[in-house]
Amino acid sequence: MAEGSRAEGSMAEGSRAEGSRTAPLAFGQVVIGPPGSGKTTYCHAMREFLARLGRSVAVVNLDPANEALARPCALDIGELVTLPDVMAGLGLGPNGGLLYCMEYLEANADWLRERLRALRGHYLLFDCPGQVELYTHHQALRNVLAQLAKWNFRLAAVHLVDSHYCTDPGKFISVLCTSLATMLHVELPHVNVLSKMDLIEQYGKLAFNLDYYTEVLDLSYLVDHLASDPFFRNFRRLNEKLVEVIEDYSLVSFVPLNVQDKQSMRQVMQAVDKANGYSFGDQEHRSLEALMSAAVGADFHFSSTLAVQEKYVQSQDKAVEEEVMDL
Repeated sequence: MAEGSRAEGSMAEGSRAEGSRTAPLAFGQVVIGPPGSGKTTYCHAMREFLARLGRSVAVVNLDPANEALARPCALDIGELVTLPDVMAGLGLGPNGGLLYCMEYLEANADWLRERLRALRGHYLLFDCPGQVELYTHHQALRNVLAQLAKWNFRLAAVHLVDSHYCTDPGKFISVLCTSLATMLHVELPHVNVLSKMDLIEQYGKLAFNLDYYTEVLDLSYLVDHLASDPFFRNFRRLNEKLVEVIEDYSLVSFVPLNVQDKQSMRQVMQAVDKANGYSFGDQEHRSLEALMSAAVGADFHFSSTLAVQEKYVQSQDKAVEEEVMDL
């Protein structure tokens, strides 16, 4: 009987493996980032943008703390577990409760698979929690994403970072370290995005041109700029070592994003389609120029960055003129 049970178990595992190999490819984005970076806004803006291009898009809410959904989602983790229930039932705080929710989702991966089966044929946008630990060293969400890959989901991580960090060199170095740690831990094709670019002029004057931040150019200039502050001067060696780590990996760069600008959304879409492989498929008509751009990596988003930089400079010039007029 025991041998028969083992044989049946092996056959079941084999059939599941066979099912995952024969399942049709599905593409999507895993939208991650710290709280307030605009993940939910991005998901719904990208859904509307892609829908206009003819794609069937579905938003999947994987944030158990996101109870008051402004717009309906095709799949909501709240059907399985919610953060308030976990906090009340287990006496956990917000951070511990969120980690438990992700571990609970990992343990109930079959529930997720059944719900996603109904969404086959859709381009998926996974709206994830904003707790940084989930993307830097905790294993639960990473294991869930690895399981999705086994189910033939071809995903790219879209890591949103608020653009206001560019105005503070110390915070920007921290963002670079977090982005690098996230890229190495999540182990997905990765697109880092500077969100809320339409508000960047409200945050103050940038020390360098915008392309310096998006392309993460020579960071020694940033360390020198930090050293001009008496507080950071004491941490110069630490900042130099952090910058060395970032430059040694040479992985982090950013795409600027304004969700209200169609051209900006298009640039992000192209970067993500290149990362998850959608641009190489036959899901929709693409020009030869677009395919060649994806194949050789020719699209460096320079035109998009330049356009944002011009708007930013014009705004700064206008502010200076108003100050002069006031004098």
